[in-house]
Amino acid sequence: MTNLTIDVEPVDSSGALCIFHAAVDELNRRYGGADDAPHFSLDELAPPRGFFLVARLDAHPIGGVGLRSIGDPALRVAEVKRLWVRPDLRRAGVAAALMAEIENRARQGDYQRLFLETGWAQPEAQALYPKLGWTPVDEYPPGAFNHHEACLFTKAV
Repeated sequence: MTNLTIDVEPVDSSGALCIFHAAVDELNRRYGGADDAPHFSLDELAPPRGFFLVARLDAHPIGGVGLRSIGDPALRVAEVKRLWVRPDLRRAGVAAALMAEIENRARQGDYQRLFLETGWAQPEAQALYPKLGWTPVDEYPPGAFNHHEACLFTKAV
């Protein structure tokens, strides 16, 4: 994909909102409408607590992913949220490129470790993360919420 760009966009921009809501819509369809609204706010993906990346192909939004700080700020840990790629472009390297960029920007932001969660209805994600060097873990850092049925992963950055 020669015309692929990945940049931080304001989480309230049309491109970021388009991707974020597409991700939420897919999660709701896969899990029957359950979401983490009580434990997660879109505002957490805005500076200074986080950011949102949008992947564009020929200037059209095709994917995205967010990062938010979690747990004790002194631990310098963050959580990856809402990785999503347009279905017709999956398996083309967009998700891997988004994850590489979010890890790079997390390092630049002085984060030490990242966490993420996925679930039983996302077998593609469960297969992807270990290929990208993410390690399964049993729990999140103290004070950070995770779904009780989630598959949890971590990676030092």
